[in-house]
Amino acid sequence: MKSIVERDPAERCFLCGTWGQLEKHHIFGGPNRKWSEKYGMTVHLCPVCHRDNRRGVHGDAEKMLALHQTGQREFEQKYSHKKFMQVFGKNYLDTEET
Repeated sequence: MKSIVERDPAERCFLCGTWGQLEKHHIFGGPNRKWSEKYGMTVHLCPVCHRDNRRGVHGDAEKMLALHQTGQREFEQKYSHKKFMQVFGKNYLDTEET
């Protein structure tokens, strides 16, 4: 499914804006990877933002949380909070300051 997070065709890294080689990243991975694919919970990242052990989303917990929160917001705009909880089982927005 086409990404519901990226509105336009991916030409730049979703996080840093770098042009060039991009890699598809499933916002919710592991056992939720298939749901990310089904519901369009993907973004395109440059290799550094995707795979770097310190600066990439797989190595930087803050960046990963930010993507989870963005993904949840976008999902809930299209579907609902209830549906998000049924599919992904965790509320990532609970950690935001109000």
